Amino acid sequence: MRPDLTRRSFVRAVAAGSAALTWLGGRRLPAALASKANKPARLGGTPAYTGSWPKWPHWSRSWEPRILDVLRSGRWSGGGGQTADFEAGYADLLGAKRCVATASGTTALVTALHVMGVDAGDEVIVSPFTFIATYSAVLNHKALPVFADTDPATLTMDPASIESRITDRTRAIVPVHIYGMPCDMNAINTIAKKHNLAVVEDACQAWLAEYQGRKCGTLADLGCFSFQNSKHLPSGEGGAITGNSDELLDRCHAYHNCGRAFGTFQGKGCFSHGTNCRMTQYQAAMLLQQFDALREETGRRRESADHLAAGLKQIPGVLPARLPENSRAVWHLFPIRYDAAQFNGLTRDDFIRALRAEGVPCGGGYDEQYYDGVLDEAITSRGFQRLFPAERLKTYRDGFQELKGNKQVCETTVVLSNTLLLADRSAIDCIIEAIAKIHAHSAALAS
Repeated sequence: MRPDLTRRSFVRAVAAGSAALTWLGGRRLPAALASKANKPARLGGTPAYTGSWPKWPHWSRSWEPRILDVLRSGRWSGGGGQTADFEAGYADLLGAKRCVATASGTTALVTALHVMGVDAGDEVIVSPFTFIATYSAVLNHKALPVFADTDPATLTMDPASIESRITDRTRAIVPVHIYGMPCDMNAINTIAKKHNLAVVEDACQAWLAEYQGRKCGTLADLGCFSFQNSKHLPSGEGGAITGNSDELLDRCHAYHNCGRAFGTFQGKGCFSHGTNCRMTQYQAAMLLQQFDALREETGRRRESADHLAAGLKQIPGVLPARLPENSRAVWHLFPIRYDAAQFNGLTRDDFIRALRAEGVPCGGGYDEQYYDGVLDEAITSRGFQRLFPAERLKTYRDGFQELKGNKQVCETTVVLSNTLLLADRSAIDCIIEAIAKIHAHSAALAS
């Protein structure tokens, strides 16, 4: 069973040391690592960290009056008010022209794909290393989510694998800025333009992430965000669509508001095809008041991630993901590429168990979800059997075996919760110490 992710806090840890000097090949360790190594906790030693980690989400009482005003007003839904203020404020935060607030990140994707013309029988190229909602949104339109491969170095969509997946049915590409790490959008947009395809960014984990001087969510036709409970900007549930085209955003607004005509999009009467994907007024009021916290905490996460990455470079077998040039991640989760061979054959899952025993919450990230049954259920359904030739569906299913990069990523990635990056510097050092200790005693742990 894949180790589950947990979200906790932590305080301090013991050093790992002299045994580690051997595998570092004489490289100088930080002072915190240079003390005598303890045994790993799974071998009877003292855990590297024994405190608690920052809780998430957190709440400020100073935010409550605005929420109460909304509740007492009786205006809990509908446009304008807090929702309009949030839409304007979030667009400004990202440097986007417009924003449409939605009920969730999933409904943001469903809305954006509809507006970009995705329909029954179409195909959409998506990333396989993502939360299931990315391709469920495609299935919602009775379209086929076709997987590009994952680049093991970046954990994001490999642009080199896209063109071989394009068919005469392909309508759009959905790159995912997973864990808040930007995709290589220039390469993806170039391919999309060449083949006249729409691009919808799944930025549901990428609030304030940057790619070559621009924020994620402003790099394609439309961008989609989530404000679910675990997200850096949370309101329990909630989402947003961002972009720079009035025409596209007007269509998004109409679709998410039961199809009511809006702005430049008047449909063929008062209503067009749509559904109810609206955000509530009190969700918008919650989100509006967290912009300053988002900016401040993003800076803290980045500083902690930089420090953690620098420390991990001293330990063979653990490597942070590579970001595109001139890009900055926001680290919804902090991923580590794990090489068992550098840990005397200690499996990825046993490494995770050992790290948890040291007081560091971690997990294995996403697995090969295309084998979990959801896609089999879809392509064997009556609707998909009518829409796609049997040979296409067989070729599609067989193609999962070609996702070699994604298989490697799913089998070797270890992720740390974003809340760990909000802890103080000494706690981040304890993560490094814990991994160094596990490496120093990996032969014993693997036996």
